[in-house]
Amino acid sequence: MTGDGLPPLREVVRAHGLDARKSLGQNFLFDLNLTGRIARSSGALAGVTVIEVGPGPGGLTRALLAEGAGRVVAIERDPRCLPALAEIAAAYPGRLEVVEADALSVDMAALAGPGPARIVSNLPYNVGTALLVQWLSAPDWPPFWDSLTLMFQREVAERIVADQSRRADYGRLGVLCGWRTRAKILFDVPPAAFTPPPKVTSSVVRLEPRPAPLPCRLGALEAVTQAAFGQRRKMLRQSLKGLGVEPARLLAEAGIAETARAEEIPVEGFVALATALDRFSA
Repeated sequence: MTGDGLPPLREVVRAHGLDARKSLGQNFLFDLNLTGRIARSSGALAGVTVIEVGPGPGGLTRALLAEGAGRVVAIERDPRCLPALAEIAAAYPGRLEVVEADALSVDMAALAGPGPARIVSNLPYNVGTALLVQWLSAPDWPPFWDSLTLMFQREVAERIVADQSRRADYGRLGVLCGWRTRAKILFDVPPAAFTPPPKVTSSVVRLEPRPAPLPCRLGALEAVTQAAFGQRRKMLRQSLKGLGVEPARLLAEAGIAETARAEEIPVEGFVALATALDRFSA
């Protein structure tokens, strides 16, 4: 038994027949030292509601509760994992709520309720980026969460924190993350930490919302970044042609050279382009 009176995770997985399924993007973490480190990296948890996506057999769930989270809402779409999570709920009465659902279709703000909330997850690989974009595209800002502490494949983590100084990794995701949050990679997790081990290194990323991002309409920002990075090797005077406004006008308004390429433009430049697009499209 572990400190919470629950059996080791390997025994839980064996008892419930929880083989990790690639179709669900599952890779289970059994190392309690590592899950504890992830939980602690999200900050002090006393009195905080934590949303966890894809808990699986509950390794990180247990760590979040052991570290003092006031309430954990675990969203799991795999019904095979529910009995294991129910055992954790019984060990921590009144502090764990398990929701069987697809996280992409859940109203997480409603689940979080009032008070401070965070999202802490070892995200399933197959939906991680889509969930992040959804959280960053919320119409109301600042959002209901005060931080995101998430695990991604290392290459995705690099794209999240990239800016124009890291051109190979910089793209639409980096612009969105840089516009609305401050993001940094906290530490890497080797493949051997997982069962089954993935073929790539993973990284834990923390994102904190900017209370007042540069004013910009999200739809316009998405339009200019899609056009620019969709043809990233071309100069902007060429790649922005599909926006319905003469690129030279947009670039002049934003103070950007016509010969610049997408990977050279900071987040502020894309915000300026989005603002110009709205002005000239009105």
